[in-house]
Amino acid sequence: MDAVMATRRRPTRSEAEAAVRTLLEWAGDDPDREGLKDTPKRVAKAYEEFFAGYREDPDALLAATFEETGDYDEMVMLRDVRLESHCEHHVVPILGVVHIGYLPAGRVVGISKLARLVDVFAKRLQIQEALTAQIADTIQRVLAPRGVGVVIEAAHQCMTTRGVHKTGVSMVTSRMLGCFRDDPTTRREFLALVGAPRSGAG
Repeated sequence: MDAVMATRRRPTRSEAEAAVRTLLEWAGDDPDREGLKDTPKRVAKAYEEFFAGYREDPDALLAATFEETGDYDEMVMLRDVRLESHCEHHVVPILGVVHIGYLPAGRVVGISKLARLVDVFAKRLQIQEALTAQIADTIQRVLAPRGVGVVIEAAHQCMTTRGVHKTGVSMVTSRMLGCFRDDPTTRREFLALVGAPRSGAG
């Protein structure tokens, strides 16, 4: 958890529900009508799920690694990890996929941990550029591989449901570290795997 967040008083559940009630009234509706009576409670509960990443430690998540890799030294890649986040500017969904690749240096981590790492950072208020960097930087810092590559492709509902109202638009961001940045061959291999046809398995 961020040091600033750790020292700041967290509002109570009742205060959060009161804030939702105020927003419902400000929007022009009656929070006491049948359909909205329990909405403040439901929204507060949903926020606990949407923003659960603030209560998790990404470094601890990657701490358990495997060193018996059989001298495996080729790229490890996880493609199409579902991304569900929220834009910090309008608190509306960011939906897409994350592709992660790294070149081990003696240690690997369970692939489910990589998917969970995405969620730790995605379940916070975000901008896509920062999210991409946070995922890549954490893998590089904790696993100390020879290199890391992260690509995110996502649609931003703040652009499709409000503002310019442009649908069918996706944003692509990338973060390359170590040999993924310095070695053009490794970088090309990673980007080729990102764009390779899916097998349809699963």
